[in-house]
Amino acid sequence: MKAALYRIVGLIALLHDQILHINDRFPGILTDKDLHFLVIGAFGMLLFFLIHPLFLSLIRRGHEIVVSWFYVLTLIVVITFSIEIGQHVTHTGTLEFADIAFGVVGFLAFFAVFALFRLIVRALAGLVRRRRGRLGLSSASRRAEEDLPV
Repeated sequence: MKAALYRIVGLIALLHDQILHINDRFPGILTDKDLHFLVIGAFGMLLFFLIHPLFLSLIRRGHEIVVSWFYVLTLIVVITFSIEIGQHVTHTGTLEFADIAFGVVGFLAFFAVFALFRLIVRALAGLVRRRRGRLGLSSASRRAEEDLPV
């Protein structure tokens, strides 16, 4: 994962240099802030147009939890990076990639426990519903029986 991040950073640096080289041909037109505004804005919209249909598809299929999982995972990555960068800047700790990785793995482990618990609860609920269905005890018939005078 560390190697992949370094490759991504290298590609971003290469792209950054190429954009700056193009911008240098036309001095004074775009500032560094203008470039960040345009490039990150366009990149954000590209990501939105790629990710939005995927999330809509997941929601239509009843997989809302996957959308939430991706969102929380993204926040966890951003927060752990922020903590490490903050420690580096304030000299309250060292910036370590392992700390970021362990934090993300911690979320994945906790989520796995939650997902297993959720799976068990849903399976048991399904068994109870099927058993009630075989006995002819639908929720409507149970309510009707409860309303009858004794």
